[in-house]
Amino acid sequence: MTELLDSLLRGAAVSARFSRDATLQGMLDFEVALAAAEAEVGLIPAAAVAPITVAARAGDLDWMALRDAAACAGNLAIPLVKQLTARVKTHDADAARFVHWGATSQDAIDTGLILQVRGALDDLGADLDALIATLAEQVRHHRATVMIGRTWLQHALPITFGLKLAGTLDALLRARADLASVREQVLCVQFGGAAGTLASLGTQGPAVAAALARHLGLSEGATPWHGQRDRIVRVGSWAATLTGSLGKFARDTALLTQTEVGEIAEASGAGRGGSSTMPHKRNPVGCAAILAAAARTPQLVATLFSAMQQDHERGLGTWHAEWETLPELLMLCGGALATARTLVNDWTVDTARMRANLDVTHGLIMAEAVTMALGESMGRLEAHRRVEARCRDALAQQRHLLDVLREDTEITRVLSVEVLERLTDPQHYLGAADTFVSQVLALADAAVPSTQQGRTSK
Repeated sequence: MTELLDSLLRGAAVSARFSRDATLQGMLDFEVALAAAEAEVGLIPAAAVAPITVAARAGDLDWMALRDAAACAGNLAIPLVKQLTARVKTHDADAARFVHWGATSQDAIDTGLILQVRGALDDLGADLDALIATLAEQVRHHRATVMIGRTWLQHALPITFGLKLAGTLDALLRARADLASVREQVLCVQFGGAAGTLASLGTQGPAVAAALARHLGLSEGATPWHGQRDRIVRVGSWAATLTGSLGKFARDTALLTQTEVGEIAEASGAGRGGSSTMPHKRNPVGCAAILAAAARTPQLVATLFSAMQQDHERGLGTWHAEWETLPELLMLCGGALATARTLVNDWTVDTARMRANLDVTHGLIMAEAVTMALGESMGRLEAHRRVEARCRDALAQQRHLLDVLREDTEITRVLSVEVLERLTDPQHYLGAADTFVSQVLALADAAVPSTQQGRTSK
C-alpha cells in the first residue's frame, strides 16, 4: 500500500534513504567501520578488515531470511550479523571470528539509522534551500500585490501577497537555522556494547569508539545513548515542525483556490487535479498532499516522545517503536517539501481577483483607517462609535462606505472628502508590510545567496 502512494505523499530522495537495502547497508557500514576501528587500535587483526568489508554488501544478503528471522530475534541486527559472519567465513574463517566484535545489536541498529538520517537531512536541507529560493522570488514579485488579509476567515485589513508569503519564508528560514543545530547534536555514533560500558573491549573501548566515529564521519558522544532517546526525538521534532509550517502554507493556499475566492490556482494538466466524475474540477492536489503529511506528523512525533521512557539500559518495545516512525516522519517531510516547491513554481496567481475581492465589502475593510484618522480630533472611542454607525448604514443601504461617510457632516468637518478617498483606498493602508518583507528577504539572502538571483521586485 505505501509503495502505491509514495509519489503522492513521500519525497523520492528521502524515501531512498530508508529503502530495504539502505537500512541493511547502514548496519553493514557500522560493522565495517567497527572492524576498521578495532584493527586500528590493535584489538583485532588488520587482515580481518578486508574480508568483512567485501562481504558487507546489502544486495548480497538474503533479505527475506532476515525478515523472517527478525520475528524471533526481536530485531534485524541479530540475523544480519549471523548472515554477515557466514559470508565472511566462506572467504576467511579467521576473519569471521571478529565480525561484530564487542558490539551489541543496538549499536548497529542505532548507528545505521543515524547514517540514514544524515543522508536524509542532506536531502531535506537541499530541498529546503531550493524552496526558500523559489519562495523568495515570489515574495519579491508580489511585494506590492495588494490583497485582503483575513482573520477568523473573515475580511480584516489589506495586506500584500508578498507579506503573506514572507511569513512562510520566515518560518522556513528558522527551520534552516535549526537544521544546523540538529545535525550537530544528532549525528552521533552509538556504541556502548551490551550495557553501555564497552566492558568486552577492556581498556580500549574509548579508543575504539573514537576511531569508529571518525571512520563513519560522526561525532562521538560523551556516553553511549542506548536509553537516552532525545536525539531521535529532536530530529523527528524538527521534521514535524517543518512539515507543520508547510501545512500552514498549504492550508492558506487551498483556501485561496476556492471557487468563491479564486485568487490562486494550482497547475493544471492531463491527469492533474481532475475528478473521476466532474470534468470541470481543478482540485488543489498539491495542497492535499502537504496537508495529509501535516495531519500525520503530530501523531508520529508523539510516538517518539512516548518512546523516550526507555527501560533502564535498553528499551522494551519503546525502542522498537522508533524504527518505522522516524523514517516515516522524514519521508513525509521530504514529500511535503518537494510538493511545496512544485506548487509555488507552477501556480497561477490572479492579482486582478485579489484586487476585486478587496472591494467585496464595499469599503468596510477601511473603517479602521478612517477611525484612526478621525480619532486624532475626537478621540478613539467617539471616532469608533461614529464610524461603526456609518458601517451599519452602509450595510443596511448596500452602499459603499465612502459614500456614506461623505454624508456625515461631523466626519467631513474633520476629514475632507479628498482625505476620506485616500483613507478608503486599500493601497494606502499597508502599514509596515513592505518593511517586514524587506527584513525577511535580507535574512533569505544572507542564508541562501541564490535567493538574490533573478530579482523581479516592483
